[in-house]
Amino acid sequence: MANEVSKIYSDIAELLNLARAKAYHSVNSIMVETYWQIGQRIVEEEQGGNQRAEYGSKLIENLSKYLTDTFGKGFSEANLQNMRKFYLTYPEFPTHCVGNLSWTNVRTIIRIDDKQERDYYLKESSSENWTSRQLEKNIKSGYYRRLLSTQEKTNDTDKCLPTVIDTKEFIKDPYVLEFLDLPENIEGKESALEATLINNLQKFLLELGKGFSFVARQFRISTETDHFYADLVFYNYLLKCFVVIDLKTTKLSHADIGQMDMYVRMFDELKRGADDNPTLGIILCTDKSETIVKYSVLEDSEQIFASKYKTVLPTEEELADMIQKENTKLLTSED
Repeated sequence: MANEVSKIYSDIAELLNLARAKAYHSVNSIMVETYWQIGQRIVEEEQGGNQRAEYGSKLIENLSKYLTDTFGKGFSEANLQNMRKFYLTYPEFPTHCVGNLSWTNVRTIIRIDDKQERDYYLKESSSENWTSRQLEKNIKSGYYRRLLSTQEKTNDTDKCLPTVIDTKEFIKDPYVLEFLDLPENIEGKESALEATLINNLQKFLLELGKGFSFVARQFRISTETDHFYADLVFYNYLLKCFVVIDLKTTKLSHADIGQMDMYVRMFDELKRGADDNPTLGIILCTDKSETIVKYSVLEDSEQIFASKYKTVLPTEEELADMIQKENTKLLTSED
């Protein structure tokens, strides 16, 4: 009897928790749209004509005082300026992209100058439920630009709508692993790198991107005569495939590529399920020679990728320089 009563209590508590979560989500969505409407009203008033110029110059200042007196906090001049900017940035309310976004995330996103980058973060932070801290970290580490450097630009990048899944949308170069708190030079310490990644698995998953779930470390693949061990294995439920990651603390070599090629082939033959897509392999290395990339299976492979990683957060200038070099190499190889 006691167990039945306890079950009733827990069931009702769960219903209330779900209801509160839905209510919070609903209120949050309504407030974000309301802030957009406030921004719209401010802009319309500012554009009302010369006869209102003097009043319009102090509109936000006076409105802030009135709303603060009436409703309390949240209506500073700076926040009203953000609402105005929100409307000016998106003259049509982006219904499909703000369902899960907090006002804090919206404020962060509208500060981004590049339209394609801004729309990317709007869509991804909404669909992936990024926290404000995660969004800020991704923007600061150049998440979008690192992802874009591994793929060809398409006409869909400026649309704030779901697009067809492309494998290259899930591969970044470089990966930024500053959360590991490791020095830049860790040559010969693959085991330490692997152990630290496992200890920071949640942060590593966030850096990998959407759809990744952890499977195992030192995953054994056995044939009739030999055993092989892949450093890290993940499964991506969006791509519906295994993702094998090999960790290197040195520059990419032909041997690294050959080893990953073998791992991918073995996974496809021995581990891949009937409904799985072909296995992906990512070699994480400290540097790579474009000559090796060009004259190896990496050049045309849709399954094997080599990406550099950084154990310290690069500066804006360093990040831009790295991505510029990758884009230059890509254009050169296409020529």
